[in-house]
Amino acid sequence: MKQHHTRARLPLFALAMSLLVTSCAEASAAGSPSPAPTTTAAAVTLELPRPTGPYPVGRDVLHLVDQSRTDPWVPADGPRQLMVSMYYPARSATGAAAPYMTLEEARSLLKRKAPAATIPAETVAATRTYAHAGARPKDGRHPLMVLSPGRGLHRASLTFLAEDLGSRGYVVALVDHAYESSGTTFPDGRTLTCAPLCDQPKPPEGGQATITKSRTRDISFVLDRLTGRNPAWKNARLIDAKRIGMAGHSLGGDASAATMGADQRVRAGANLDGTFHPAVPAGSLGKRPFLLMGSQADHVPGKDDTWDASWPDIGGWKRWLTVAGTEHTSFTDLSLLQQAAGMSDPGTLSPQRSLQLTRAYVGAFFDRHLKHKKQPLLDGPAPADREVTFHTP
Repeated sequence: MKQHHTRARLPLFALAMSLLVTSCAEASAAGSPSPAPTTTAAAVTLELPRPTGPYPVGRDVLHLVDQSRTDPWVPADGPRQLMVSMYYPARSATGAAAPYMTLEEARSLLKRKAPAATIPAETVAATRTYAHAGARPKDGRHPLMVLSPGRGLHRASLTFLAEDLGSRGYVVALVDHAYESSGTTFPDGRTLTCAPLCDQPKPPEGGQATITKSRTRDISFVLDRLTGRNPAWKNARLIDAKRIGMAGHSLGGDASAATMGADQRVRAGANLDGTFHPAVPAGSLGKRPFLLMGSQADHVPGKDDTWDASWPDIGGWKRWLTVAGTEHTSFTDLSLLQQAAGMSDPGTLSPQRSLQLTRAYVGAFFDRHLKHKKQPLLDGPAPADREVTFHTP
């Protein structure tokens, strides 16, 4: 079995961004008819793909505190605290562009993963997004999607998917799991890093399964605060609490299945290129639908025995898809940065295409099961999507 360790990919990401600065400076000089001043790192612009749905997207940010639970990684911190970005369909694209991450979060990422990199944190923090802070929401009640990133990754790594789902008419809760991210900034100005977990060669006390179990508690708490009697979000009226789904990348994908097993409110789930810790227990999902989507290098039948073992025990509607030419970061924003720096492995599918396919199939899956719309895209191989293979082991 091939395990996915997201934190091992981040030095490449930070190096890629550093090389992006260099390559842009060289290109600028090469295109000038006479010697030109060296392009500064601050002049580099990073941009996410534009959302594909019909609606503009709004975004709010929530700080949630679980008074019933002590932080599992740093008990001295007191109650468990989470930062959650809320994306939603808006009436118009008004308001300031939502920032990608805070400056301190960007500094933490670079300091931890590439201390010698020359790219400024301002460049990372200023990545172009399409959501608008505080935009007026579109009326109506919408399905709720919860997104969980991989271990060691900031929640911003799934912004491409959160914005797209928001544009398709979903409310999206994009969760940052404190001390499991490269850096999470809280309203009091602290930026908590993943030092308790990421500096260890192996996760403590039972490995990845311990982190996954903690995430299920994080997500259930978030659902309580969004759909309970006194919701924490001012726009909670937008949420249809009977239509809740969850998707995640890497460890976040594992957490999607584990959360469904622990919380019946989650009606459908998706795992993007994540190994299960452990395999999905028989009967834990009941008849609820689940999507497996990953790289052909790691997740065709016989490559990851946790997918092989889980498949028979996913008792409801299910699909197992792999995408040719993808790697672990192909299902996250980081793939765009790697490509811009020329750091993608030879033969890797372009991030424009891999993110397009991820959005299309994940969106179709939840449209089918939370909006009850027919989705021929999920019926079998599509000639236009030759990279995608349907597996029926």
